[in-house]
Amino acid sequence: MVLNLVNEVIFFFLSGLGIMGNIFVLASYIWIFGVTENKSVRLILIHLILTNIMTLLSKGVRRTLSDFGVRIFLDDIGCKILYLERVSRGLSICTTTLLTVVQAFTMCPRHSELRRLKPRTVWQILSWLLFFWILNSLISMNLLNFVLSRNMNTSQITNIENYCFFQLKSQTVNWTFLTFMATRDAVFLGAMGGASGYMVFILHKHHQHVLHLQKSKVLYRAPPEIKAAQSVLSLMLCFLFFYLADCIMSLYLMFLLRDIHFTVILQEFLTVGYAIVSPFVLIHREGHLAGCQRIQ
Repeated sequence: MVLNLVNEVIFFFLSGLGIMGNIFVLASYIWIFGVTENKSVRLILIHLILTNIMTLLSKGVRRTLSDFGVRIFLDDIGCKILYLERVSRGLSICTTTLLTVVQAFTMCPRHSELRRLKPRTVWQILSWLLFFWILNSLISMNLLNFVLSRNMNTSQITNIENYCFFQLKSQTVNWTFLTFMATRDAVFLGAMGGASGYMVFILHKHHQHVLHLQKSKVLYRAPPEIKAAQSVLSLMLCFLFFYLADCIMSLYLMFLLRDIHFTVILQEFLTVGYAIVSPFVLIHREGHLAGCQRIQ
């Protein structure tokens, strides 16, 4: 009982810390959005922060209130919040990938054909973000029909959490949506990996160039886009760590066929870990990202 209370207090504290961090970054981004010369990267970051807040509200706060006994809103309609949680997870993947790809295009040579593919206006970025919302809303829409509250008497159900259930009405439909989710993740992770690999290649060339200049005793200052690429790679590595750890832990729990309390708590933290940590990564690297936008 005491251990459960400690776990819930820690989870509540981390969720609150993540929400406050995201709100702080969101407020600062909105405050300077109007004076930023290039708004594309800033808009992507604002959307990422909003996605983080959506993740923490749909997962962290809902879980914490339920475990503290506030179950009034967790009826059949309340359990549909799991739909928002699934949508926010997909949006997080898509938005982080878009940020990585845009930064990779920025680092292309000025006369490169790839650089011309970079979205340059706010409307182009908004079009991509709208596409992400439509895509993830459709991929996750099976939860609107299949998730029910614990209080309902149903058969052939699999427990998702201690207050909501997933009703398997059709294995075909279930596997279809799972296939769409896996395909989405594979495509966007592949694009993220390709863009990140290109940035690592550019950073390696830059490092070799810096070493050459240091041997020549020439004063050299790294351009802002190099520092911005390092910031984006830090954010991408943060996402990749929590994504892969969450997948591994979920597979472990699936094949274990029984829930170990500590393992379940760890898996739930990994689900929201990126939303908690990423704003503080942005706060730490914000000067580099801002500097890159001023020169573009």
